Amino acid sequence: MTQAGTYQILADLVLLTHIAFVAFMVVGLLLIFIGGCCGWRWIRNPWFRSLHLAGIGVVVVQTWLGIICPLTTWEMQLREKAGDATYAGDFIAHWLQRLLYYEAPPWVFTVAYTLFGLAVFGSWWRFRPRPFRKPR
Repeated sequence: MTQAGTYQILADLVLLTHIAFVAFMVVGLLLIFIGGCCGWRWIRNPWFRSLHLAGIGVVVVQTWLGIICPLTTWEMQLREKAGDATYAGDFIAHWLQRLLYYEAPPWVFTVAYTLFGLAVFGSWWRFRPRPFRKPR
């Protein structure tokens, strides 16, 4: 495998990681609200809820500070090294990239991420997680 091919694979893996993070945030919030209404106990898991709240907290803070997501930066650096900034040759990367990245003014993302963060915070208040257990 060529060095460019290795960089392309690494860029695709970073993109998949980014997609997984976004899915964790979005699907996680949906499951918290659905599970809270249906009485699912697992949605009150303190580890899950803490990771979910911390994840969106990082996104909101980055957005308010004007910081580009490190996963985006890393992926683009890898794609540049691979000589593949256009996604022309890789179907999966092309469509995952189109799903994740879209163009809008920066304020749109700031508002959207802030509102999403408030929804996650609201879920914490509405469907309280269980406390962490003390070691025995």
